[in-house]
Amino acid sequence: MKLKTFAMTAIALVAASTAQAQTPAEFYKGKNVDMYIGYSVGGGYDVYGRLVARFMGKHIPGNPTVVVKNMEGAGSMRLANWIYNVGPKDGTVMGTVARGIAFDTLFGMPGAQFDGNKYTWIGSANDEVSVCVAWHTSGVTKFEQLMEKEMIVGGTGGSADTDQFPKVINAVLGTKMKVVAGYPGGNDINLAMERGEVSGRCGWSWSSVKSTQAAWLKDKKINVLVQLSLAKHEDIPEIPLIMDLAKTEEQKQIFKLIFARQVLGRPFLAPPGVPVDRVAALRQAFMDTMKDPEFLAEADKMKLEITAVSGQELQKIVQEAYETPKDVVKKTGDILGAMK
Repeated sequence: MKLKTFAMTAIALVAASTAQAQTPAEFYKGKNVDMYIGYSVGGGYDVYGRLVARFMGKHIPGNPTVVVKNMEGAGSMRLANWIYNVGPKDGTVMGTVARGIAFDTLFGMPGAQFDGNKYTWIGSANDEVSVCVAWHTSGVTKFEQLMEKEMIVGGTGGSADTDQFPKVINAVLGTKMKVVAGYPGGNDINLAMERGEVSGRCGWSWSSVKSTQAAWLKDKKINVLVQLSLAKHEDIPEIPLIMDLAKTEEQKQIFKLIFARQVLGRPFLAPPGVPVDRVAALRQAFMDTMKDPEFLAEADKMKLEITAVSGQELQKIVQEAYETPKDVVKKTGDILGAMK
């Protein structure tokens, strides 16, 4: 019996050693890589995720097939939890989640069963600017009107920009946005605006507005109220920037902590613990995809902004956020309803 156990252990060790000795090309050849999207079909994250999936396989060593799967729920927190705790840690699973997911454990967000600082960050398709918009029948045309007039905005979950950004702006500047949460994805919020269920959307990527609702801009169906990032987008210089509306140093620090995530515009990640050589291969494949002429041509046709950020840079940004002074983190977390 002991001999049999020894033999089985030896076989397992040899198998593990052989697997570790594989190059990324050998490992990925003939395999599928699952690309999970944390939102429903049709929204900005879905559009970016599917486009990246179409081209990334040819840049990963061994040319695996990249298979797209949607796992919406709780502003992509459902997927974030699954990737961290359940997803295979061998490099065959990736995902795209809300850019704010990285900071959820920093703020102690309920339901966050992961450490945002320990994910394997693969890269971001763009450095994002988000906006708050009002539907044309809402009666709101300028940001300052939100100080006096309530506007109902749709949300997709506690960790999503659509929920967090209005809460922070309300608390810091005194605006009156009321979040109605529970929509599966951004596309569902858009439909809700059309149906009159909500009056606006706050925390909507400008790149997504242009790519998915260009007709609304042209036909003036929506009014853009404010830009949410650390710097203005060149397309809309006349729209106020949230950072310029901060009146105190503490307000600036809170806004910086919240809106620094915009650099993680369309983030792609893998579980912690992926072998180092496969991490390097996936990160390189991602950046090679971002420079692929066919990919860029398709992105241009779809009116998707591509201003890629490397996985290494994302890892650094997340780490620096976790080094923010604790009093600022606590106040921001309290605003989000995460820290009590």
